[in-house]
Amino acid sequence: MLTLSGATVAFGLFWLCWIILTLLYKGGGALSFTLLTQSTPPPGGDGGLLNAILGSVMMASVATVIGTPIGVLAGTYLAEYGQRGWLAPATRFLNDVLLSAPSIVIGLFIYAVYVAQVGHYSGWAGAFALAILVIPVVVRATDNMLSLVPGSLREAAAALGCPQWRIVVKICYRAARSGIVTGVLLAVARISGETAPLLFTALNNQFMSMNMNAPIANLPVVIFQYAASPFEDWNRLAWAGAVLITLLVLGINIAARIFFRK
Repeated sequence: MLTLSGATVAFGLFWLCWIILTLLYKGGGALSFTLLTQSTPPPGGDGGLLNAILGSVMMASVATVIGTPIGVLAGTYLAEYGQRGWLAPATRFLNDVLLSAPSIVIGLFIYAVYVAQVGHYSGWAGAFALAILVIPVVVRATDNMLSLVPGSLREAAAALGCPQWRIVVKICYRAARSGIVTGVLLAVARISGETAPLLFTALNNQFMSMNMNAPIANLPVVIFQYAASPFEDWNRLAWAGAVLITLLVLGINIAARIFFRK
């Protein structure tokens, strides 16, 4: 069994290394200062991915700001206040369903309830779709981390007359802080490469734009469109964008495990 377990680990690492090496081989040569300072070009022109990078950062930031407080508060209710009744188990079940739901379903949902109502694609719609993807990850992380806090800490604080809300804020949050922050970082890593929901919400923009109320460029959709194009310069930019997203996600995961491993 030990040999079989080692073989399965090697099998998984083989494909991971192959993917990373292929990305570096195909897109490493396209990484340059121009890539980070110029907008996406027309076919045959020189340019970079600045507008797509900026759009992705803006939408991911808004999604994190929206989704993190909701996820933390929901996870706090499940761990600290939902010990009795049916609401907490039902919420955990629905959160697990949302956690594993295909992201394209989230994009279609936001398209139906927001994009179709306002009549145009926008960065706000993309941020709302990404926020829905952030929430279940943060809920799960917060619920699990608060559940690991020893009950004796709560009992000791309660014996001194501390109200429950202060126990949660001053003791439980501090004890579970590293795990909650790790969950938030992993949620950011997940939404960084989501393409399907943005196709139905933010769409894309060939030009530099910081208007969140209009279609806005983003790395995943640019990679999707440029990789499928017949132009070699666009193909190179798609590989370079894929390398950027991969390095970002890999860096966030490594940082989360290094800085918050305790």
